[in-house]
Amino acid sequence: MKKTIKMFLLTVSCFALTCGLSSSICAQEKYTGWEKDSPYNHLYNYKERDSLKGKLLTFKKITPLKGMAPATALILKEGDEEIVVHLCPWDYATPKETGLRKGRKIKVKGAWAVINEKDVFIAAKVKQGEDFEFKVRLTKDGTPFWAMSPKELAKEDQHN
Repeated sequence: MKKTIKMFLLTVSCFALTCGLSSSICAQEKYTGWEKDSPYNHLYNYKERDSLKGKLLTFKKITPLKGMAPATALILKEGDEEIVVHLCPWDYATPKETGLRKGRKIKVKGAWAVINEKDVFIAAKVKQGEDFEFKVRLTKDGTPFWAMSPKELAKEDQHN
């Protein structure tokens, strides 16, 4: 009987350890390439901030750089030009989770980058209407929200 209980406890402990490790690994994998010090995030130069205004045409699921987890992007129509705007990792926010609506006018703040010889705009925040904002990076230094600790996010929440 005691041997059975020990085996049961050992099995439960191994299962719990495996689940803990796999969830940690899964959390890392869903943001692969999106880490704070990743090559992709080094493309965002907060000192070169710019803003765009236009109409949100559609959303796309893209892979910004080879090996990265997928991204949520949008297509902004500014005048006659269609601009690809990178928002965030897909697992951070899908198009529906952004709260942004197709066909509406938006203002995007962020920075330009060149990826695969194409100009893209990496967003820090998107404003739609007077009362709605979707924020993904700190304006002051470009730190992505998905790379922040819960403590850092709570601090940021207090400032807003």
